[in-house]
Amino acid sequence: MAVIRDVMPAFELFQPSTVAAAQKIIEQYGRDAWVLAGGMDSFDWLKDRIKKPKAVVDLSGIEELKGVRTTSDGIEIGAMTTLTEVVNHPIIKEKYSLLAEAAELVASPQIRNQGTIGGNVSQDARCWYYRAGWPCYRAGGNICYADTPMGRNREHAILHAERCVAVNPSDSAPALIALDAKFVIRTRKGERVVDAEDYFIGPDIDITRLTILEPGDLLTAIRIPSAWAGAQFYFEKVRDRNVWDFPLLNVASAMAVSGNRIARIRMAVNGAAARPLRLKAVEDAVVGKPPSAATGLMAGKLAVQGAVPLDFNAYKIPLMRNLVMRAIRGVEEAKWAS
Repeated sequence: MAVIRDVMPAFELFQPSTVAAAQKIIEQYGRDAWVLAGGMDSFDWLKDRIKKPKAVVDLSGIEELKGVRTTSDGIEIGAMTTLTEVVNHPIIKEKYSLLAEAAELVASPQIRNQGTIGGNVSQDARCWYYRAGWPCYRAGGNICYADTPMGRNREHAILHAERCVAVNPSDSAPALIALDAKFVIRTRKGERVVDAEDYFIGPDIDITRLTILEPGDLLTAIRIPSAWAGAQFYFEKVRDRNVWDFPLLNVASAMAVSGNRIARIRMAVNGAAARPLRLKAVEDAVVGKPPSAATGLMAGKLAVQGAVPLDFNAYKIPLMRNLVMRAIRGVEEAKWAS
């Protein structure tokens, strides 16, 4: 199916200066409103005329959605804070370097200068069938073109694929899950705070979206508690090219070691399923064990249990297994090398 590349469809542009004003417009237009953060995902949809909103709400003029603030229990990052700001902020670099490392591996410097942390965790699936306007399950149709004998699915899911096999493309999402971040959402009923891992949903919940955001909802901030400040972190992203590309797979872990034993740990991967996956079974299995190669090998095998490859992505199973293994062993090596 050819993609129509033409002028953007007509829409009404709103540029509010407060969250309250933005919320009012978003609620007024409901499903016909499009929230514009950095625009890195939005402009692709609009230029290709796949999405045709009646109203675009540009959040770039809302100062209260920008910046990093210290709190009594950690930090709060405004949803409109650019990825470059996240990468360079001194407190994030010192105490939550896992997020800084993940954010620095997003796309290219030019895109990080414009793209926001809120936009990175809220972007849509990158499956080319879906993005090109094919009538797949996610677009309201009755087929997954990637999961057919003729489908191309090298970048697609190996876990938790329910009809749609597209994956979540965010790099910052697994780091925020590993840091036990909280997402602050403005809804019609007021403010709602959810765990990072609960912000993302799979096709078993709603096949048309990747997050819990409903029409009228607005992500305003991300809070990171101090509980994992200064922990031993590990982040690794595997992609086809060293810049710009979305992850084939990535892994993030935050670990506290006591007496050469893992006292506590949080770990998440992305690119394996429609939502970032917290590896709770792996966390439970490695607590109390040394952060060694043997523990990493056990963790890697456990992480891929239940994985089902498609025709062109069987490589993701050993890749995920090895990334999880290195997230355990790599932290140990970094510790003893420092």
